[in-house]
Amino acid sequence: MRAAMKALALLAAAALLAGCATPYPEPQVELSRTPVVDLPPAQPLAAGNGAIYQAASYRPLFEDHRARLVGDTLTVNITERVSASQTSSSELSKSGSLSGGVTALPGVSPKAFARAGVGADSSNDNKGKGSNQNTNEFTGVITAVVTAVLPNGHLMITGEKQIGVNRNVDVLRFSGQVDPRMIGQGNAVPSTAVANVRIEQRGRGATADAHAVGWLSRFFLNLLPT
Repeated sequence: MRAAMKALALLAAAALLAGCATPYPEPQVELSRTPVVDLPPAQPLAAGNGAIYQAASYRPLFEDHRARLVGDTLTVNITERVSASQTSSSELSKSGSLSGGVTALPGVSPKAFARAGVGADSSNDNKGKGSNQNTNEFTGVITAVVTAVLPNGHLMITGEKQIGVNRNVDVLRFSGQVDPRMIGQGNAVPSTAVANVRIEQRGRGATADAHAVGWLSRFFLNLLPT
């Protein structure tokens, strides 16, 4: 019996030491897949015919450099602010009364009911107030790539940025649909002029793990009644 307990204790100590010796996984910036968008396959260029004009690479000479073709880039100024508030109040008041009496019965003297009576009063008063306010603000700058051009000329853009500092990686992803007429000087567009916006900002590393709920806590939260 003692030998078995000693063996279990040694196994537990070895597992504890192995857990302490296991290093914390260091998050890495994903560099294996660039660019982060799936561009269409490049079409083979036609053999040069010696002419100055080439349809495959033609761009107007005096046009502003703005994104309009698949693979072009443009700068997105993220200025998202969402604010919502709600206030509600209710008031309910209700009252009622009931009274009754007996004055006579067959074969019974009326004097016997001189004090016979019944009455009831009821009242109900209910008041309630509530308010809710939520404000979210997100600012930043990201350069996105045109992934597709719709038949109406609108551009589908996608961009991703990963920054790794001190064993923490911050990831910013952006996608949406842009009307080329909304692209301003400097080949930039505000995020408020982008349709179907999808913005994601996440972190990987010890800082992000500290804000996450552990699996044991999630287990008990799922069991607890709401």
